[in-house]
Amino acid sequence: MFKRPQWVAFSAVTLAVLVLWNLPDRLAARVKIALGALFLPLFGLVGSAQHLAAEASRAVVPRAELERQLEALRRENLRLQLELTRAGAAFEENQRLRQLLAWRPAGPWQTRICSVLARDPEAWWQAIHIDAGARAGLRPGLPVVVPEGLIGRVDRVAPTTAEVVLLGDPRCRVAVVVRETGETGVLTTRSSGMGDPRLVDLTHLPRHLAVQPGQTVFTSGLGGVFPPGLPVGTVVDTRSVGYGLYSEARVRLYADPSRLREVIVLLP
Repeated sequence: MFKRPQWVAFSAVTLAVLVLWNLPDRLAARVKIALGALFLPLFGLVGSAQHLAAEASRAVVPRAELERQLEALRRENLRLQLELTRAGAAFEENQRLRQLLAWRPAGPWQTRICSVLARDPEAWWQAIHIDAGARAGLRPGLPVVVPEGLIGRVDRVAPTTAEVVLLGDPRCRVAVVVRETGETGVLTTRSSGMGDPRLVDLTHLPRHLAVQPGQTVFTSGLGGVFPPGLPVGTVVDTRSVGYGLYSEARVRLYADPSRLREVIVLLP
């Protein structure tokens, strides 16, 4: 049974229908147009809502598709990071090669830039292998340098590779001079008990030593193996040995053997 509000609404609608039914055709048409204009915005709102609902349903992406896209983005991010690392390494190599190409030795020496191929695990700080050999004109005894200074000499030569013994190896003794005092000596082996591979002993110095820490050491040219004037390193400290009969010093090399990627072989 109808409640009172529902009964009132039903009666009003029935009355409106009877009135419209009995109106003249012309007036009824006008009333219908007016009612259509009144409800048209509502119809448009309903249509818009239906359109937005359809768009929203199309915009909803399944979870599996989202996970696939996320995994693809992760792979792309890793690829870009790898490319950035490679670009950085190529830039550093380019800078090193520019520095090597710009270096020029004093005197009538020619240069050959070589890449470091390998190190001997049992003599990591004593020798390296480079990618040039007898076919490139290399032979034992040739000096090997980097822009910072002397690094060693060629020892054994194969057709396309060669072994370079580094400063501090007993096979690579170098006659040197302290520039500030003119005192000469021989650069021999790495300082015993020291963890720094750049520290090398300088022996055969005179008894009354004038060498002081901070002074610079260069090749003297004595012995005929290394040309004079190649930078070697700086004096760290001095000591008296052999009951005061002679003196020694420790020299810190300019060239860091742990950072060798390319080297320069000097050819006469």
